[in-house]
Amino acid sequence: MDNIKNPRRFGIQAAAALLQNANLKGFFTGTVYQGASKQVCVPGLNCYSCPGAVGACPVGSLQNALSGLNFRFPYYVVGLLIFFGALLGRAVCGFLCPFGWLQELLHRIPFYKKNRFRLDRPLRKVKYAVLLIMVVILPLFVKLTPVFCKYLCPSGTLAGVLLAIRNPLIRSQLGPLFTWKFSVLLAMLILSLMIWRPFCKYLCPLGAIYGMFNKISLVRLQLDSKQCVHCGICASGCRMNLDPVRELNHAECIRCGDCVRACPRNALGIGVEKRNNGKQEGSTC
Repeated sequence: MDNIKNPRRFGIQAAAALLQNANLKGFFTGTVYQGASKQVCVPGLNCYSCPGAVGACPVGSLQNALSGLNFRFPYYVVGLLIFFGALLGRAVCGFLCPFGWLQELLHRIPFYKKNRFRLDRPLRKVKYAVLLIMVVILPLFVKLTPVFCKYLCPSGTLAGVLLAIRNPLIRSQLGPLFTWKFSVLLAMLILSLMIWRPFCKYLCPLGAIYGMFNKISLVRLQLDSKQCVHCGICASGCRMNLDPVRELNHAECIRCGDCVRACPRNALGIGVEKRNNGKQEGSTC
């Protein structure tokens, strides 16, 4: 297993995963928590049906609102997504998403790695199609069916597996649909051994939403152009396969801070933008 490059971020990810899945007894009883906090959406992808979940997934909540028998605009969910997006952008993915953290943990396992390949950039557009078609359009027309959650979401499948382990009633109801979704989950887990955060890069609709805010979010990647010598070291250290100098605050940037730590001249930082005589500054991460 690779060394943890950023213990602070690792600690935040672990704490976020634990806080969003604080109903630990659910893992032993095979039941879903139904308390009042389930009416509140968490910022990252964390399935409502996970036995440990104490909040709702924003993607699932958005679909449930759109697929209702009587249409109602999901003001609360959309407002929450705008709030987190405008505040953090895809830093939500890099720090607060439990499923993103799981992929990172798997990637630390010694295995064949292939993080850069020809189709990497084109495949990243798929998550926008998933957002538009499976999260918005189909739920509007196929009532009472959260299409993304039902047919694709690997986080939901993982939640189903955890429930089925302890709940014989749920095990008895598993069928062909679960076989398909388990295949998707298994593919994502295996790909995570080779590719850094493949679901985040290629399929996650939540990442697509937050990525739209990366250029305007309050917390963002900062570049001090006076210190930058365009050596390319930051680009070689980016596991999202970006060039932070040429693609500053690109929609794919999850603010993980790898480029910040790689830069030998401290030209990069992550934080709230400040200006001092025209120089951009940011706190390092």
